[in-house]
Amino acid sequence: MFMEERRKEIAETIEKNGKISVFEITEKYEISDESARRDLRILEQEGFCKRTHGGAIALQQVCVRPSPDRDLEKMEVFDNYREIAKEAAKLIREGDVIYLTGGSFGYIMLSFIPENLRFTVVVNNVDIAKALRSFKNADVYVVGGKMRQSGSLVDSLATEFIKKMHFDLCFITGAGLTLESGLTNGTDETASFQRTVINNSRKCCLILSSHKIGIDSFIKVCDANIFDYIITDWNCSEEHLAAFENEGIYLTVVEEPK
Repeated sequence: MFMEERRKEIAETIEKNGKISVFEITEKYEISDESARRDLRILEQEGFCKRTHGGAIALQQVCVRPSPDRDLEKMEVFDNYREIAKEAAKLIREGDVIYLTGGSFGYIMLSFIPENLRFTVVVNNVDIAKALRSFKNADVYVVGGKMRQSGSLVDSLATEFIKKMHFDLCFITGAGLTLESGLTNGTDETASFQRTVINNSRKCCLILSSHKIGIDSFIKVCDANIFDYIITDWNCSEEHLAAFENEGIYLTVVEEPK
Protein backbone atom coordinates (compact mmCIF):
# COMPACT_ATOMS: atom_id res chain seq x y z
CA MET A 1 0.00 0.00 0.00
CA PHE A 2 1.26 3.47 -0.90
CA MET A 3 1.69 6.04 1.89
CA GLU A 4 -0.99 8.25 0.38
CA GLU A 5 -3.50 5.37 0.45
CA ARG A 6 -2.63 4.58 4.07
CA ARG A 7 -3.10 8.18 5.13
CA LYS A 8 -6.42 8.31 3.31
CA GLU A 9 -7.61 5.26 5.23
CA ILE A 10 -6.34 6.71 8.52
CA ALA A 11 -8.22 9.95 7.81
CA GLU A 12 -11.41 7.97 7.07
CA THR A 13 -11.04 6.06 10.34
CA ILE A 14 -10.67 9.29 12.29
CA GLU A 15 -13.72 10.76 10.58
CA LYS A 16 -15.77 7.63 11.34
CA ASN A 17 -14.62 6.92 14.92
CA GLY A 18 -13.60 10.39 16.03
CA LYS A 19 -10.08 9.25 16.93
CA ILE A 20 -7.26 6.79 16.29
CA SER A 21 -4.23 5.69 18.29
CA VAL A 22 -0.66 5.22 17.15
CA PHE A 23 -0.94 1.61 18.33
CA GLU A 24 -3.93 0.99 16.05
CA ILE A 25 -1.99 2.35 13.07
CA THR A 26 1.18 0.36 13.74
CA GLU A 27 -0.81 -2.85 14.26
CA LYS A 28 -2.99 -2.50 11.17
CA TYR A 29 -0.33 -1.31 8.72
CA GLU A 30 2.72 -2.98 10.30
CA ILE A 31 4.74 0.22 10.42
CA SER A 32 6.89 1.83 13.11
CA ASP A 33 5.68 4.31 15.72
CA GLU A 34 7.75 6.96 13.98
CA SER A 35 6.03 6.35 10.64
CA ALA A 36 2.60 6.36 12.28
CA ARG A 37 3.31 9.66 14.01
CA ARG A 38 4.62 11.13 10.75
CA ASP A 39 1.37 10.16 9.02
CA LEU A 40 -0.64 11.87 11.75
CA ARG A 41 1.58 14.94 11.61
CA ILE A 42 0.96 15.27 7.88
CA LEU A 43 -2.79 14.71 8.30
CA GLU A 44 -2.86 17.39 10.99
CA GLN A 45 -1.05 19.82 8.67
CA GLU A 46 -3.63 19.06 6.00
CA GLY A 47 -6.46 19.80 8.44
CA PHE A 48 -7.84 16.28 8.85
CA CYS A 49 -7.21 15.85 12.59
CA LYS A 50 -5.54 17.09 15.75
CA ARG A 51 -2.69 15.06 17.19
CA THR A 52 -2.70 13.95 20.82
CA HIS A 53 -0.07 12.29 22.98
CA GLY A 54 -1.01 8.79 21.83
CA GLY A 55 -2.69 9.35 18.50
CA ALA A 56 -5.11 11.83 16.96
CA ILE A 57 -8.72 13.00 17.21
CA ALA A 58 -11.15 14.49 14.73
CA LEU A 59 -11.31 18.26 14.50
CA GLN A 60 -14.42 19.76 16.07
CA GLN A 61 -16.45 22.50 14.42
CA VAL A 62 -15.29 26.05 15.08
CA CYS A 63 -18.55 27.17 16.70
CA VAL A 64 -19.05 24.87 19.69
CA ARG A 65 -22.18 25.15 21.81
CA PRO A 66 -23.00 23.15 24.94
CA SER A 67 -25.48 20.33 24.43
CA PRO A 68 -29.01 21.63 25.16
CA ASP A 69 -29.93 18.40 26.96
CA ARG A 70 -26.77 18.21 29.09
CA ASP A 71 -27.46 16.53 32.44
CA LEU A 72 -24.56 17.22 34.79
CA GLU A 73 -25.81 14.77 37.39
CA LYS A 74 -25.87 11.86 34.94
CA MET A 75 -22.94 12.71 32.67
CA GLU A 76 -20.02 10.29 32.37
CA VAL A 77 -16.94 11.67 34.11
CA PHE A 78 -13.76 10.77 32.22
CA ASP A 79 -10.49 10.19 34.07
CA ASN A 80 -8.80 13.25 32.60
CA TYR A 81 -11.67 15.54 33.57
CA ARG A 82 -11.71 14.12 37.10
CA GLU A 83 -7.95 14.58 37.60
CA ILE A 84 -7.96 18.12 36.19
CA ALA A 85 -10.89 19.08 38.43
CA LYS A 86 -9.16 17.57 41.47
CA GLU A 87 -5.98 19.55 40.80
CA ALA A 88 -7.92 22.77 40.25
CA ALA A 89 -9.84 22.41 43.52
CA LYS A 90 -6.54 22.45 45.43
CA LEU A 91 -6.11 26.13 44.53
CA ILE A 92 -9.08 27.27 46.62
CA ARG A 93 -8.05 28.78 49.96
CA GLU A 94 -9.94 29.53 53.15
CA GLY A 95 -12.05 32.66 52.74
CA ASP A 96 -11.64 32.94 48.96
CA VAL A 97 -14.29 34.48 46.74
CA ILE A 98 -14.29 32.40 43.57
CA TYR A 99 -16.07 32.24 40.24
CA LEU A 100 -16.74 28.64 39.23
CA THR A 101 -17.21 27.81 35.56
CA GLY A 102 -20.69 26.79 34.50
CA GLY A 103 -19.27 23.94 32.38
CA SER A 104 -18.93 20.30 33.34
CA PHE A 105 -15.60 21.01 35.05
CA GLY A 106 -17.36 23.25 37.56
CA TYR A 107 -19.74 20.47 38.54
CA ILE A 108 -16.96 17.89 38.82
CA MET A 109 -14.88 20.20 41.01
CA LEU A 110 -17.59 20.20 43.68
CA SER A 111 -16.60 16.64 44.62
CA PHE A 112 -13.07 17.77 45.53
CA ILE A 113 -13.68 20.93 47.59
CA PRO A 114 -13.00 20.16 51.30
CA GLU A 115 -16.09 20.34 53.50
CA ASN A 116 -14.24 22.30 56.20
CA LEU A 117 -13.13 25.06 53.80
CA ARG A 118 -15.15 28.27 54.08
CA PHE A 119 -15.48 30.16 50.80
CA THR A 120 -17.80 32.27 48.68
CA VAL A 121 -18.70 31.05 45.21
CA VAL A 122 -20.43 32.71 42.26
CA VAL A 123 -21.93 30.43 39.61
CA ASN A 124 -23.82 30.98 36.37
CA ASN A 125 -25.35 27.52 36.02
CA VAL A 126 -28.58 26.50 37.75
CA ASP A 127 -27.58 22.83 38.04
CA ILE A 128 -24.33 23.69 39.79
CA ALA A 129 -26.21 26.13 42.02
CA LYS A 130 -28.64 23.36 42.96
CA ALA A 131 -25.75 21.03 43.87
CA LEU A 132 -24.24 23.77 46.04
CA ARG A 133 -27.37 23.92 48.23
CA SER A 134 -25.90 21.10 50.34
CA PHE A 135 -22.63 23.00 50.96
CA LYS A 136 -22.87 24.36 54.51
CA ASN A 137 -19.34 25.83 54.16
CA ALA A 138 -20.12 28.05 51.14
CA ASP A 139 -21.94 31.31 50.55
CA VAL A 140 -23.44 30.93 47.10
CA TYR A 141 -24.37 33.66 44.59
CA VAL A 142 -26.22 32.78 41.39
CA VAL A 143 -25.82 35.01 38.32
CA GLY A 144 -29.09 36.31 36.89
CA GLY A 145 -30.11 36.44 33.25
CA LYS A 146 -31.68 34.36 30.50
CA MET A 147 -31.10 30.65 31.05
CA ARG A 148 -29.95 28.49 28.17
CA GLN A 149 -31.32 24.96 27.81
CA SER A 150 -27.95 23.78 29.10
CA GLY A 151 -28.64 25.55 32.40
CA SER A 152 -26.02 28.29 31.91
CA LEU A 153 -26.55 32.06 31.98
CA VAL A 154 -24.18 34.17 29.86
CA ASP A 155 -26.35 36.83 28.21
CA SER A 156 -25.94 40.61 28.54
CA LEU A 157 -27.90 40.64 31.80
CA ALA A 158 -25.56 38.01 33.26
CA THR A 159 -22.54 40.03 32.13
CA GLU A 160 -23.90 43.21 33.75
CA PHE A 161 -24.54 41.22 36.92
CA ILE A 162 -20.98 39.87 37.06
CA LYS A 163 -19.45 43.34 36.47
CA LYS A 164 -20.42 44.25 40.04
CA MET A 165 -18.36 41.41 41.53
CA HIS A 166 -14.66 40.80 42.13
CA PHE A 167 -12.91 37.49 42.72
CA ASP A 168 -9.80 36.18 44.41
CA LEU A 169 -9.76 33.36 41.88
CA CYS A 170 -11.78 32.39 38.81
CA PHE A 171 -12.00 29.00 37.12
CA ILE A 172 -12.53 29.28 33.37
CA THR A 173 -12.83 26.69 30.61
CA GLY A 174 -13.31 27.00 26.86
CA ALA A 175 -13.36 25.38 23.45
CA GLY A 176 -9.78 25.94 22.31
CA LEU A 177 -6.36 27.30 23.25
CA THR A 178 -3.47 28.30 21.00
CA LEU A 179 -0.52 30.64 21.33
CA GLU A 180 -1.70 32.72 18.40
CA SER A 181 -5.35 33.17 19.39
CA GLY A 182 -5.26 32.49 23.12
CA LEU A 183 -8.44 31.10 24.69
CA THR A 184 -11.39 30.86 22.33
CA ASN A 185 -15.00 29.85 22.77
CA GLY A 186 -18.06 29.02 20.70
CA THR A 187 -20.27 32.10 21.12
CA ASP A 188 -19.79 35.84 21.50
CA GLU A 189 -22.04 35.89 24.61
CA THR A 190 -19.87 33.34 26.40
CA ALA A 191 -16.64 35.08 25.40
CA SER A 192 -17.92 38.48 26.59
CA PHE A 193 -19.10 37.02 29.91
CA GLN A 194 -15.79 35.26 30.49
CA ARG A 195 -13.74 38.37 29.70
CA THR A 196 -15.69 40.25 32.37
CA VAL A 197 -15.01 37.52 34.94
CA ILE A 198 -11.30 37.45 34.06
CA ASN A 199 -10.96 41.24 34.24
CA ASN A 200 -12.51 41.21 37.72
CA SER A 201 -10.30 38.41 39.09
CA ARG A 202 -7.02 38.69 40.97
CA LYS A 203 -5.93 35.26 39.75
CA CYS A 204 -7.23 33.16 36.87
CA CYS A 205 -7.14 29.40 36.35
CA LEU A 206 -7.86 27.80 32.98
CA ILE A 207 -8.98 24.17 33.12
CA LEU A 208 -8.93 22.50 29.74
CA SER A 209 -8.72 18.93 28.45
CA SER A 210 -5.76 18.26 26.18
CA HIS A 211 -7.82 17.71 23.02
CA LYS A 212 -8.73 21.42 23.07
CA ILE A 213 -5.12 22.61 23.17
CA GLY A 214 -3.77 23.53 19.76
CA ILE A 215 -7.14 24.34 18.18
CA ASP A 216 -9.09 27.56 17.68
CA SER A 217 -12.79 28.03 18.28
CA PHE A 218 -15.02 30.87 17.05
CA ILE A 219 -14.47 33.89 19.31
CA LYS A 220 -11.34 34.98 21.17
CA VAL A 221 -11.73 35.41 24.93
CA CYS A 222 -8.22 36.49 25.94
CA ASP A 223 -4.51 35.83 25.45
CA ALA A 224 -3.05 32.65 26.94
CA ASN A 225 -0.62 34.56 29.17
CA ILE A 226 -3.53 36.11 31.10
CA PHE A 227 -3.85 32.92 33.14
CA ASP A 228 -1.89 32.33 36.33
CA TYR A 229 -2.61 28.59 36.05
CA ILE A 230 -3.41 26.36 33.09
CA ILE A 231 -4.28 22.77 34.00
CA THR A 232 -4.57 20.02 31.40
CA ASP A 233 -4.06 16.26 31.15
CA TRP A 234 -1.46 13.69 30.21
CA ASN A 235 -2.53 13.46 26.55
CA CYS A 236 -1.25 16.96 25.79
CA SER A 237 1.50 16.67 23.18
CA GLU A 238 5.08 17.53 24.10
CA GLU A 239 5.14 19.78 21.06
CA HIS A 240 2.34 21.98 22.41
CA LEU A 241 3.78 22.03 25.92
CA ALA A 242 7.18 23.11 24.61
CA ALA A 243 5.66 25.83 22.43
CA PHE A 244 3.87 27.39 25.39
CA GLU A 245 6.93 27.08 27.64
CA ASN A 246 9.05 28.88 25.04
CA GLU A 247 6.72 31.84 25.53
CA GLY A 248 6.99 31.64 29.32
CA ILE A 249 3.58 29.98 29.75
CA TYR A 250 3.75 26.84 31.86
CA LEU A 251 0.99 24.24 31.87
CA THR A 252 0.29 21.92 34.79
CA VAL A 253 -0.18 18.40 33.40
CA VAL A 254 -2.06 15.99 35.66
CA GLU A 255 -0.96 12.37 35.68
CA GLU A 256 -3.04 9.48 34.44
CA PRO A 257 -4.41 7.44 37.38
CA LYS A 258 -2.82 4.04 37.79
